[in-house]
Amino acid sequence: MIQSNLSPTDQKTATDTIIEIDLQVQAEKGPDLRKDHPKSHGLVRGEFIVADGIPKELQVGIFAKPKTYPIWVRFSNASDAEKRGKLKSDLEPDIRAMAIKLMNVDGEKVLDDEEDTQDFLLINHPVFMVKDAEGFANLMKASVGRATEAELKSLEPTFEVLKAITSKQVTNPLLIQYWSTTPYQFGSQEIKFSVKPHQQDTSNSTSHSENFLRKAMVEHLSEDIKDATFDFLVQFYVNEEKTPIEDPMQEWQEADSPFVKLATVRIPAQKFDFEERKRLDEGLSFMAWHTLPEHQPLGSVNLARKKVYQEIAKARRNNIQSRLQEPQPYSEVMDDPQ
Repeated sequence: MIQSNLSPTDQKTATDTIIEIDLQVQAEKGPDLRKDHPKSHGLVRGEFIVADGIPKELQVGIFAKPKTYPIWVRFSNASDAEKRGKLKSDLEPDIRAMAIKLMNVDGEKVLDDEEDTQDFLLINHPVFMVKDAEGFANLMKASVGRATEAELKSLEPTFEVLKAITSKQVTNPLLIQYWSTTPYQFGSQEIKFSVKPHQQDTSNSTSHSENFLRKAMVEHLSEDIKDATFDFLVQFYVNEEKTPIEDPMQEWQEADSPFVKLATVRIPAQKFDFEERKRLDEGLSFMAWHTLPEHQPLGSVNLARKKVYQEIAKARRNNIQSRLQEPQPYSEVMDDPQ
């Protein structure tokens, strides 16, 4: 059951505000791009290996039996484009993200736009920056200078979380831990999930390249020919005090809800920094609502995301379609390998 601490009217009002501002920013800065997470460090292929011996009570959804799913994994920065045609530099403080798309997943899905996938979305911090859709709407208003004094005051805890996330030093996206931050269904239970690397990032090196995170992934997977392996972990809901569903700004402490390993994410050494893969990267859509009902998102933030992501994706598709139908300059047609 989808839960929200907001009334249906307040939830809708907040969601509509987020969509309005998102569409405005997307139109101004990058109508052909993702509104969120437009800068990719790499789209890589891999495997999601469901563990053998999972306790019977945890054999739910994709974890019902030992199985290896082919996956696409996308690493990215969260910030929208700096301006039209200009993505934000990796040297700027940002949220780093990991999105996993399982393929060949049987069963009816919550949304019908992808029939055989299951997506998991994560960022490099254990808590989210807002409590609910209303907080998200206020943050969006603040980003375009429309927030009232009271709304800005309410966002003070949000700014503290953003400061904590963006102050983290990341030198390689393959070597850091990621968290779902928001809760999800797990059959009749509720969880949060995390992806933790087997190899930790111990580098103290600094870079002056605007794209140093992609370069780090290329060096790891393509030049040094090394795999990247992660544990897929879950925490289970205990109670509203220790593991609240409707406050993703509160961390679920391991002491209250220890992590349980359910799968391994393996990204083999590979070449991925080429144009065909980059086009595939731009064409794929990652969304928490690409899911089996057993794993559907919970809470006000995720409920808003459902409509927001659908509207933004639709606008992006329409923009791309319109652009393809426009006459192109002769030089652009000649440069297109297609």
